[in-house]
Amino acid sequence: MSLGDGQEGSGGYGGTGQTRTRYPEGGSDVYGGARRGGRSSSRSLVTVVGVIVLLIAAIAFANRGGDDSSSSAQGAGGQPKASSTAPSGTKPVQSTPGVIPTGYTHDVQGAQSAAANYAVALGSADMFNKAKRDAILQTIIAPTHVVDFTSALDKAYTPAFSKNIGLNDDGSTPVGYTFVSRTSPIGTKATLSSQNSATVDVWCSGLLGMAGEKSTNPVTNSWFTITMKLEWTADDWKVVTQSQKEGPAPVPGDDTASSADEMAKAVAEYGGFTYAR
Repeated sequence: MSLGDGQEGSGGYGGTGQTRTRYPEGGSDVYGGARRGGRSSSRSLVTVVGVIVLLIAAIAFANRGGDDSSSSAQGAGGQPKASSTAPSGTKPVQSTPGVIPTGYTHDVQGAQSAAANYAVALGSADMFNKAKRDAILQTIIAPTHVVDFTSALDKAYTPAFSKNIGLNDDGSTPVGYTFVSRTSPIGTKATLSSQNSATVDVWCSGLLGMAGEKSTNPVTNSWFTITMKLEWTADDWKVVTQSQKEGPAPVPGDDTASSADEMAKAVAEYGGFTYAR
């Protein structure tokens, strides 16, 4: 849609770029004669408002995405369309504070939403606590794969590993310190999908470290991509396999690192989000 639609001949917006002006009958002096009241200015205001409404409608029409089921996710030159990377606008899955969101839609969009929220859970500080880790796995892992995941992660989260990052042997945080482990999804991409399975890449930024005045493991930032294969089971998307690789990582900025107190306060005061594609 353009502002030239519906104009007569070549004299409108869609023609030569010129406009036709109709002069008042009975005289050639456009500015002559007595001045009228507010009717002319009111009519001009209505015209301006009408043009703005048309312009907004044209922009909305041009930018809308996802309504045409036959359209491809690829634009000219193989580049993704805006609709393939922009938020869908669909309401996120219903969730309860402190509980991992579940109950996703049975489609690719639901699989991407599940992968994003599951990435948050797998990158949380709760993974360093055996009981909480087991609860996370029971929630997000496909039932037939829970035992394998539990065994593999028990071997990874050892007392030596906890000690290496500043935790106590049992994964608890030493008195006077704040342990930080957070994952924030930046975006998701479905690389494979069928009716009951999907493979999703989740690009993430993460925080990991110990906030404290004498900490030898300060909180640092990292960038990584998690790849999850999910299957539709028990009316929800669940993880079958999960892997991780570094990047893509942006060029570091010139931000000044915060103090240990500022970081600990931020972790305590700023809550996380429920993600939806």
